[in-house]
Amino acid sequence: MSLSSAFRAVGNDPGIITWRIEKMELALVPLSAHGNFYEGDCYVILSTRRVGSLLSQDIHFWIGKDSSHEEQSCAAIYTTQLDDYLGGSPVQHREVQYHESDTFRGYFKQGIIYKKGGVASGMKHMETNTYDVKRLLHVKGKRNIRATEVSPAHCLTGLRSSLPGTEFLLNNVCLHLQVEMSWDSFNRGDVFLLDLGKVIIQWNGPESNSGERLKAMLLAKDIRDRERGGRAEIGVIEGDKEAASPEMMKVLQDTLGRRSMIKPAVPDEVVDQEQKSNVMLYHVSDSAGELAVTEVATRPLVQDLLNHDDCYILDQSGTKIYVWKGRGATKVEKQMAMSKALNFIKMKSYPSSTNVETVNDGAESAMFKQLFRKWSVKEQTVGLGKTFSIGKIAKVFQNKFDVMLLHTKPELAAQERMVDDGSGKTEVWRIENLELVPVEHQWYGFFYGGDCYLVLYTYEAIGKLHYILYIWQGRHASQDELAASAYQAVEVDRQFDGAPVQVRVTMGKEPRHFMAIFKGKLVVFEGGTSRKGNAEPDPPVRLFQIQGNDKSNTKAVEVPAFASSLNSNDVFLLRTQAEHYLWYGKGSSGDERAMAKELAGLLCNGTEDAVAEGQEPAEFWDLLGGKTPYANGKRLQQEILDIQSRLFECSNKTGQFIVTEITDFTQDDLNPGDVMLLDTWDQVFLWIGAEANATEKENALATAQEYLHTHPSGRDPDTPILIIKQGFEPPTFTGWFLAWDSHIWSAGKSYEQLKQELGDTAAITRITADMKNTTLSLNSEPKYYPVEVLLKNQNQELPEDVDPAKKENYLSEQDFVSVFGITRVQFAALPGWKQLQMKKERGLF
Repeated sequence: MSLSSAFRAVGNDPGIITWRIEKMELALVPLSAHGNFYEGDCYVILSTRRVGSLLSQDIHFWIGKDSSHEEQSCAAIYTTQLDDYLGGSPVQHREVQYHESDTFRGYFKQGIIYKKGGVASGMKHMETNTYDVKRLLHVKGKRNIRATEVSPAHCLTGLRSSLPGTEFLLNNVCLHLQVEMSWDSFNRGDVFLLDLGKVIIQWNGPESNSGERLKAMLLAKDIRDRERGGRAEIGVIEGDKEAASPEMMKVLQDTLGRRSMIKPAVPDEVVDQEQKSNVMLYHVSDSAGELAVTEVATRPLVQDLLNHDDCYILDQSGTKIYVWKGRGATKVEKQMAMSKALNFIKMKSYPSSTNVETVNDGAESAMFKQLFRKWSVKEQTVGLGKTFSIGKIAKVFQNKFDVMLLHTKPELAAQERMVDDGSGKTEVWRIENLELVPVEHQWYGFFYGGDCYLVLYTYEAIGKLHYILYIWQGRHASQDELAASAYQAVEVDRQFDGAPVQVRVTMGKEPRHFMAIFKGKLVVFEGGTSRKGNAEPDPPVRLFQIQGNDKSNTKAVEVPAFASSLNSNDVFLLRTQAEHYLWYGKGSSGDERAMAKELAGLLCNGTEDAVAEGQEPAEFWDLLGGKTPYANGKRLQQEILDIQSRLFECSNKTGQFIVTEITDFTQDDLNPGDVMLLDTWDQVFLWIGAEANATEKENALATAQEYLHTHPSGRDPDTPILIIKQGFEPPTFTGWFLAWDSHIWSAGKSYEQLKQELGDTAAITRITADMKNTTLSLNSEPKYYPVEVLLKNQNQELPEDVDPAKKENYLSEQDFVSVFGITRVQFAALPGWKQLQMKKERGLF
């Protein structure tokens, strides 16, 4: 097949295209077989996503464990050619069976199925309605599941697969190996699917969790709908209650033999997040004829280390290897990027299964960019506010906005980091003797670095009260006070039945909404305390830096009282016991000066003298210890930061801190049994599912702090952390998800509900009996009827074997498309109500 015809399927529509290497050529895999991979083959997968107004593309070549070196090389070559065909902008990935990246696994929400054999053994990706099946699927993983096919006969891992039971050569010794599908494949910690074509039986290990059972059931339903056109029955056996399902246990024993002792659970292989946090950047050169690797830097990495004329390898502790190709590198150097990575892996003695990603200068993936302390789009600047690039990215401007839009447009709330304009009810407490003491209303907005405070904010939206609990921790507060603030926050949270969003605020890094609460009158003192009876005298000279241009973003922060603290772009208040000066930097705006004057009036009772930069009296400099150089250049323009929001599942159940990324995330990925972390770079949300275990709930803040601590880029540990409970999500959180549905968890079906919807045991018993006793058995073809026969109603004479509620299953493929205008696979992907509507409109219900 010519490349032009092989790539004809490539377009601009979002989705996945899969090719298999067949006789060293690309063969398109049908949509119904997506997610199925033969262990003896190699594949090329193109993912196209629309990010804002632009297309983002990733090319993966997948290597089956039993594929030949020739097929692997061929897949790599086709990947490079497809990259050239698409203009060199896609990110390239090397995927090895059992070791796929989170990005790759995220494409197949229902899971990945590994199938025995390959092209060499005559295995083909079959279209819908194939019943000649007898296989056992071993389902592993809670988030991105993998199902390994245990066929009636299979070969050991690492051997080249051929027809079952044939000869294999290993070190020139002829082996004859055949392992029967049996109970020996089972273990207590995983889920297994026995697929007999017309019947699928799910066996749940006693130690498997509800998430794994739900994912396995969704996989069984997906096989039924996509591969069998809806014509298969599904049954479930709970491994710790086998006696409750005698008929289905008989089917299992008839197929697998007599029930034997089940092996203990096998723990999943995981990589500790601490290990992933160690990154090393190398410069790569082969100018002397052999690969030369020179260490450049270690964590934290900065973007300026990358020279546009060179190639680099970024090593994430051997868990993943990135190759960065500078735009000035030669075409040959770029084409050799993957081979350089493989040589590097060999040189470092890393496993051959190590994941590899190659990225082009200017088209880097989000995962690559976030390994650096900061990643910005060069030669682009904006003014005062911060701007982020396209996609699931917040655009933050310090501009006024229509507060009424924040709840009707949650994406705006997310972008502005504001749930409202701060006009709700505010209550403030100070930690005193480890207890909560109310702060007098006249001192609201005054925060001292020697104290800790709780601020409860209450607002109404869509007829319901909502709460935000801010925990403000002073830089000089004692460890006991810090601990007490966390404890008291839990107590307040309990009083409101877990409804408040908890926000940890580090001194000097107050979020915008926190500032808006105090309406332009927020003052942060470096030290001291506001407690009654405080004997500590005020410093004789205090200097405050005032920033902000409206009541939603203005605050005064105390800085060292030296001339070097001044900055021409801001306004400063110099306060002494006798005189007060309000100093206007020449780069400050009229709005900034107006807000500063209002705030200074609060601190000095309107007795301050206005001083313009360059017209200061001598006494002004004397109070600051003399005139010294300070920042007096033009306003520093903010680079455009290129940041994408990312969703992670966090767990420390195994004693290790494990973080798993969910790519292309939607609200459906927020599992009630999980703790999820949404990272929007300048703040981190920790979402706690209603069914998360008690330990994870209690350690929520520690989990977020551990995430920041172990982030490969060396993140700011004081990044604001917001703790959110399921069902109490504010628009600043929901706005990062497309089409948020507040009823999704009440309307969504649980594992038990899905289980109740399955066919009855009698139907499974009848079908398996027919399969065993009739000559049609497993090789029987589905029986179809003409459209006019199926259009008869139940009172008329329908054939005995036709289910009146599922008449569409008895249409041939050609008649199905003729009647519905879409294929059976496309029909199966529609929601149930839509299927029913189409059936009624065509007289098939």
